[in-house]
Amino acid sequence: MSVEIERKFLVTDERWKTMGQGVLLRQGYLSSSPERIVRVRIEGEGAMLTIKGRTVGATRSEWEYPIPLEDAQAFLDNLCERPIIEKYRYRIPYQGLTWEVDEFLGENSGLVVAEVELESEDQAFAKPAWIGQEVTHDARYYNANLLRHPYVRW
Repeated sequence: MSVEIERKFLVTDERWKTMGQGVLLRQGYLSSSPERIVRVRIEGEGAMLTIKGRTVGATRSEWEYPIPLEDAQAFLDNLCERPIIEKYRYRIPYQGLTWEVDEFLGENSGLVVAEVELESEDQAFAKPAWIGQEVTHDARYYNANLLRHPYVRW
């Protein structure tokens, strides 16, 4: 088991777009319960099955396993909750950390968030100028919650 410590922020402008190449992600949920998230994701030509435990603060347990692309596509087409989350992810290095900027599509179009993974919850880090309000503890921004409450309906 590994532990994920992640902070999430809104993005204030589009300066980040010139800093990296976006990759299309398609992800669906076999379980979107806060106690146990089970996600299938296709990113480029790779696919992963991810299991996450309940979030406590900015930390939660996480397990990830590569799976065949064909299996992931079958899960997304036939088993996952709807709608499927689609977004472009940009990985942007900044002062020793990698920021992942997600630009959502479909029913979550218009939403752009940035996440950074840390070694500890109290780790100090520098924020790029395009980082805005922190939404780490706002459940509306959890990908699994965007299934039931898409951004375009807020």
